[in-house]
Amino acid sequence: MLQYAAGSARAFELLYRKHKGPLYRYFVRQIYDQQLAEDLYQETWSRVIKAASSYETSAKFTTWLYRIAHNLIVDHVRAVKPVNSFTEVFEPEQDTEAQLSNDDFNPEEQELDRRKSTLLKGCVANLPQVQKEAFLLNVEMGFTAAIIADIAGATLEATKSRIRYAYKGLKDCVDLKWQGAEHDR
Repeated sequence: MLQYAAGSARAFELLYRKHKGPLYRYFVRQIYDQQLAEDLYQETWSRVIKAASSYETSAKFTTWLYRIAHNLIVDHVRAVKPVNSFTEVFEPEQDTEAQLSNDDFNPEEQELDRRKSTLLKGCVANLPQVQKEAFLLNVEMGFTAAIIADIAGATLEATKSRIRYAYKGLKDCVDLKWQGAEHDR
């Protein structure tokens, strides 16, 4: 970022390439609206560009970038209030053709995996916003509780609690829904 602030367009390209996928997924999984995710994603990069000349290394670039993203989501949630029309939370890792060409393809296993994935999506969507954000940053990005605390502007203890409660809430939700799904057969 310091190189970009000094005028290197190549430095920005490298930053963008490294962070574009994870940052975009962060937005999609936080607000479940692909168009809005794209808008907030673009706004984040716009703010990075605007702030380049005043960027200071008080935190890692990644922490700073996600702090901008976090603030945009908070602003949006405050303006709109509950945004939970969850569709397509997690993109499939493989496309259907790749799965069909797999020698180990088992339709029953695929259906079971799809059901489990749908169930988990619903449980993640139902987490309180602060827990969902802490969970996704921890699981998807591999961020530590300390980094998540910096991003969210929360204490380390509060962040650890959010992560712990998210895991417990997901476990309870998945257990309950899976038992219900088994009885529906």
